[in-house]
Formats: sequence, structure tokens, C-alpha cells
Amino acid sequence: MPSIPQKSSIGKTDPSPEVDENFIVERIYKAIMEQRLAPNTKLSEGRLCETFGVGRMRVRRALLLLSSQGLIELQSNRGAYVACPDKSEANDVFAARMLIEPPLVRQLAQSAGEIDLTVLIEHIALEDRAREKNERTEIIRLSGEFHTKLAEATGNKFIFRMTRELVTRTSLIVGLFGSSENASCPDDEHSNILKAIQSKDAEMSEQLLISHLNHIQSGLDMEARQKPQDDLAAILGSD
Repeated sequence: MPSIPQKSSIGKTDPSPEVDENFIVERIYKAIMEQRLAPNTKLSEGRLCETFGVGRMRVRRALLLLSSQGLIELQSNRGAYVACPDKSEANDVFAARMLIEPPLVRQLAQSAGEIDLTVLIEHIALEDRAREKNERTEIIRLSGEFHTKLAEATGNKFIFRMTRELVTRTSLIVGLFGSSENASCPDDEHSNILKAIQSKDAEMSEQLLISHLNHIQSGLDMEARQKPQDDLAAILGSD
């Protein structure tokens, strides 16, 4: 028996099978990183259904994925809102990264001869191309991904998971509170860290990583507050 198209509560069938939850996640993620969706903006299920032409279940799956990444907050009996990290939370995130990442790169430098660093070299080339094209969302994503690849290179899955979670949260903070000039990790700092690792200079690797994290944090303006928006169709409905 053929399946029956699921109807949303706004009385529409789901006419866009190509619009899956990953498409919705990517569109919302991009809008947040480009500072078009402000902190505390309500993501109404009904308006998202209308914007993307899909049913509520698909929207709910997308919101759950965004929540798991820390990009939105699901509030009981109130709905979904763009996350709004404060200065205290930002400080905690960077403090946690300071505890994990400097000794991580020291370890990589000490065992550089045993590790294949090709992935990191290729990744920096991707970052350079994104900067040339001034693609803010891609720059932020790739900048964070460099740090998760460093963690992955250690072979420690628990360190990798913790680093990935912290980097995701940092990307949100940078996307919301970084200026256009500070949309990412500063130019050349990743390549300098990698060169120090390749040279097996553990001390230099660690010091560069510490300076690097401080540089990112100092480029944030945590007092900058955009007003929440309500025209989701205008923000999310176009490329």
C-alpha cells in the first residue's frame, strides 16, 4: 500500500522531499554564523514549516540536531531559540580549551615522526582558499575543524569528542560575537602551529597554541547584542 503524505499542522502536505533536516540545519547554521539570526531569536516550528515547505516532524528533527550542537536551545513549553552564550560561558569554554589543547599539541610534536600530518596540511590549504573568497561561514567552520583534526591526530577518542564539543561552542560564540575581521582563527597561526609540530618543537607548539586561543578570545565583543528577529522567511528563505 502506498504511503500517505504526512500533513503538517498548517494544513500542507510535505511537498519538498529534497529538503531534508540536514538542509534546514545547514541553512540555520549559516544564518547564525553570518550574524543574520540574532541570539534569542525564536525559531517557530510553524514559520519554519512555511519557509521550507516541509512538515513539522522534519523541522523538529532539524531543531534536535541543532540543539545537540549547542546552536539552539529547546525551552520547555516555549519552543526553540537561537542560543545566547554570555561572557561567563565564553570564558569557561576558552578555559576548558586551554586545559586540553596546549598539552595536546605538545604531545603531537613529541611524536610527530609517527603521525601522518597530510590531512592537516591539506586542511590549511582549504582555509586559505576560503579566506581568498571571503566566505565567512566556511572560514569559521574550517577554522574550528582544524582544532578537531589536531585532537583526532592524537588517536584519543575521548579527547577528540571533548575538543569537538568545545570547538562547536566556540564557533557559535565567534559567529555571534566576532567582527567580520575576526570571523575566524587569525591568518597564518594554524600553519605556524603545524610547522612547530612538524619540527618536533613541543615547547613552541604549546606556546603558539596558547597565544592562538588568547588571540581568538580577545577578538570577541561579548557586549554586542543584536535584537531578535521574527521574519524567518526573509532570513532563511534565500541563498
